[in-house]
Parts: sequence; C-alpha cells; structure tokens
Amino acid sequence: MAISETTTVTVKKVIGGRVTTVEDEVAREVPVTIFLNDEELVTLVCSPGHLEELAVGFLCSEGILQERADLKEVFIRPEEGLIWVETTRPVPARRQFLKRYITTCCGRGRSTFYFVNDARGISPVTSSLAVRGSTILEFSRELGKMAALFQTTGGTHSAALYSANQRLLLYEDIGRHNAVDKIFGRAFLDGMALKDKLLVFSGRVSSEILIKVARMGIPVIVARGAPTGLALEMARETGVTVVGFAREGRMNIYTCPERILFP
Repeated sequence: MAISETTTVTVKKVIGGRVTTVEDEVAREVPVTIFLNDEELVTLVCSPGHLEELAVGFLCSEGILQERADLKEVFIRPEEGLIWVETTRPVPARRQFLKRYITTCCGRGRSTFYFVNDARGISPVTSSLAVRGSTILEFSRELGKMAALFQTTGGTHSAALYSANQRLLLYEDIGRHNAVDKIFGRAFLDGMALKDKLLVFSGRVSSEILIKVARMGIPVIVARGAPTGLALEMARETGVTVVGFAREGRMNIYTCPERILFP
C-alpha cells in the first residue's frame, strides 16, 4: 500500500485581518535509512514516495553504483523507513564513503575532501543535443504545472527528464537533491541513455546538483532558480550547459550556450 506524501493539519488562516480555521495539506517528511550489503550506510530525509528510485539514484550519485549489472536487489519497508540494497559484488567505493546525515535543503555537512570524492570518475559530457530556447521555456512552464505535490502543499521541489521534445520522467520531493536522485535512479534501473536528454529543475543549481547531472552524463540542466559560482566552474569543466531563471519568458544561459538554439 502506498504511503501518503501529504498530511492534513488544522491552521488559522489570516487574510486581510480576517481569521478562519481551515484544513490544509502539508508535505510529509520522513527519515529513510539505506543499508548497503547489510551495512548501514546513510539516513536521508525525504518525501516517502518512490523510495527505490531514491535509494538507487543516491548510490549512483555517490559513485557507488556504476553499472546496472552491479545491482542485485532492492528491498524496502516503507512503513519503517528502511531500504536494503544488495550488489552483485563488493563495492570498493563503500569503504571511502563518509557516513553522514543528509538534510533536505542545506547540503550534507561535507568533509574537506568532498569535491575530490564526488568528482571522481566523472568524464566530460559530450553530446550533440541542441534544443530551441522556446522549447526550454515550455518545458519549464510544464514542470510548474505538473508538480502536483507542490500545487497541493507548496513544500516540494521537482525534477523532470526530457528528450528534445517530450517529458519522460517527473519526480517531486521535499529535498531538491532527492528529486534529482529519483530521476537518476529510475533512469539507471531502466537502462536509459541520457546523453541526449535535459534535466528541468525547480530549484537552484548548486555544485552538488551539477555533480549529479554531470555524473548522469546529461548535457543540459534547465533551472527555474539561480546557479552558484562553483556550480558554473564545474559546468565549464564538465561540459554541461546551465540555464537558470527559466521562467516568465526569460532565461540566462551560463555555460556551453551552443546547445540552445534561437531563430
């Protein structure tokens, strides 16, 4: 049975000085612990849906899972917030993983060697993808319309995977990192090629988000928010096109602009 991603609360709503009591929907937030080969790895704070995608995508983002053949089984007890992932062989990256608690919005309390660990194994993104600027704005508008959990609660981020002309995947989560990991997880599980795809994203493009995109091999990220300076440095190094502020008929193209076409 699916676990609801929202809960109902009673609130005092004040509009123009008038106070009313109403029922409102808020996004649920739950801790989920991932065990890798029966060893506790990490606890994530997330929305309670699509946990298989989240766990697999997180392990891919960390460079722990690299090939589909490495993944043997995923077992989930959603009501207990527990996920077990088994691999077909020992995973060397597991020994280098810094056990940490991951917050929903503010990063991961990284060690000083964070960038060395996370950038390991990322090759420059090569792609012949080209997409019209008008198409990018339409994708961004569609993301806002299709994010049902956000429309209900106002408390989630969303990420969608597109080809040059259609939406393929869309996930929401209270954590922006989690939303992207769910995309990564489903694409990995389905063996989906990503070098000709775009990621459309509701939040800002931080260095961590850029690393996930580069590790996936996605050539273009389109965000409704802003990028950070470090994310742009990494985007130039990895060959990722970063488009920010893609909303209300405008956008900023920060890196690799040749992939975005205009009349």
